Amino acid sequence: MSKCGPPIARAEPTCGCDGGIAKKRFDPLPGPEGYGLSRELARALFHGLRVGLLIVDGTGKILMVNPTTEQVLARPARQLVGADSHDLLHRNPDGSTMPRERCRHLMALRDSETLRTVETWYARGDGTLLPVGLTVAPLQLDEEEGRGGVVLFYDLLRHKAVEEEQAAHLTILTELTDRLSLTAEISTVLSSTLEVEEMLRRLSRVVVPQLADWALIDLLGPDGELRRVSVVSRSTKDACEAADWAGPLPPLEENLHSPLARVLRGAPSILLTARELGEHAHPARPLQRLYDRIGATSVIVAPLRTPRRVLGTLVLARCPPSPDFDPADVAFISDIAGRAGLAVDNADLFQQQRRIAETMQRHLITPLPDVEDLELVARYQPAPHGAQVGGDWYDAFPLPGGLTTLVIGDVAGHDLQAAAGMSQIRNMLRAMAWAQRTPPSRVVGRLDEALPHLTDDLLATLVLALVEAPDEDGSRLLRWTSAGHPPPLLVEDDGSARYLEEGQGLMLGTDLPTTRPDAGVPIPARGTVLLYTDGLVETVGSSLGAGMNRLRRHAAALARHPLPYFCDELLARMRHDVIDDIALLALRLRTGAG
Repeated sequence: MSKCGPPIARAEPTCGCDGGIAKKRFDPLPGPEGYGLSRELARALFHGLRVGLLIVDGTGKILMVNPTTEQVLARPARQLVGADSHDLLHRNPDGSTMPRERCRHLMALRDSETLRTVETWYARGDGTLLPVGLTVAPLQLDEEEGRGGVVLFYDLLRHKAVEEEQAAHLTILTELTDRLSLTAEISTVLSSTLEVEEMLRRLSRVVVPQLADWALIDLLGPDGELRRVSVVSRSTKDACEAADWAGPLPPLEENLHSPLARVLRGAPSILLTARELGEHAHPARPLQRLYDRIGATSVIVAPLRTPRRVLGTLVLARCPPSPDFDPADVAFISDIAGRAGLAVDNADLFQQQRRIAETMQRHLITPLPDVEDLELVARYQPAPHGAQVGGDWYDAFPLPGGLTTLVIGDVAGHDLQAAAGMSQIRNMLRAMAWAQRTPPSRVVGRLDEALPHLTDDLLATLVLALVEAPDEDGSRLLRWTSAGHPPPLLVEDDGSARYLEEGQGLMLGTDLPTTRPDAGVPIPARGTVLLYTDGLVETVGSSLGAGMNRLRRHAAALARHPLPYFCDELLARMRHDVIDDIALLALRLRTGAG
């Protein structure tokens, strides 16, 4: 036997004959290299190849086999080598012997052609039939043997099983990838807004149709009332009717044993089959009426849960021909509902903080004083995102001697801490303005000196303006100083407008020595002085200079409009892609003054 594989044999004539066919004996040959194969290639073919291999001569007689052939055909090499491959192996699918003249394998050997078959039947040593995939290729043996062939085959049943297993694994990986992508999309949706009902409507539009034919989301109110905030259907024709199912639901006490009530009381997600839907049928239950209407055959009721409480439910339904939900769907949808519950809870906490902030803001910004010949209008708008409170503020208050103080300011930050800093500065500024009164630069200078001793790391900008008492002709002088704040805008009755850029100094809180200048200008008859924070002129994708030019143009166009309309329309025209809070304070001499 060769080191490279099982024995091979050479047929040699002996005395006697049988039906015209010479009787032969078989002697081992040294190995496959006798047929022109290198030792390395032979070793790879006979010991490394994971498919069956037969070397046959031109008549189909088996000359050599590899170990895999013995395993697949359940026959030892001694039964195979020297045997006629057609008689021993080739069979019809029903197990009958195939006529030699119809055997495609023998035809390929005779014509030295390559043959590939998808399914061929071999007889195994244990009497069973084995479907195999097969390739026959011509092979030059040697001068004595002539041409023969190489037969490669594999167990088709095992091959199909491996293919099915690989396909099943691929399906699982594809489903896992799809669900991971859907999870990422849902996470994006849940973080896209802090408005709870809009968030849940967006969630419904994602899970339908990817997970279900219908999606319903119910929320518990603060007093235990249940309200359906979203109903989405896969079918566009049901969209209008779906909206009718939203709104308040009957009290839970009327349906204590329904799946919806059990989940709201803390039960885990419930999977309802068509049979269970029938068992839970109750015409008074709103969900049951919807199930009957849409023909639901599989339903999952999952809680919108947080570690502290259950906030509501996510109900997904499938209708024919969609397949029923399975336990894997229950686990996945439960995870989605849990994510939604945390997002709702986070949004609720944000809304609570915003209500607190709004209350704080209302108390921080005081009403404007009533001054005989001055018209004052102020507006405050929070940033589109955030806690609805920040460091922007305005203030106006009278001082003895007929003075009226105007303040516009901005403390760095957009949170409750900024609002608290703003409150400190506002109160300190009021006290110092009452004590110092004039000039404005002295008041702001004393405030800047006091800040480091009263608070840490507080930076702010402001404009402090004093409107002096009217002269004999009724005219008034505006005196101001700016601590790093955008300059006031003076708009005259004829539509001309200019920025009051004098009186500029360092912002508050830098702890740097500085001299603060004052500036003054007469207020023209029917003219408007506008103080504002930078949120009015800062927009996404636009420079500060461009924003100030826009403000000047719009203010000039609105110069002759009533002051409340002037302020409202200015906000409407300027608020495009706003990223910051806005406070503004407008002053105009009443008609007839000056």
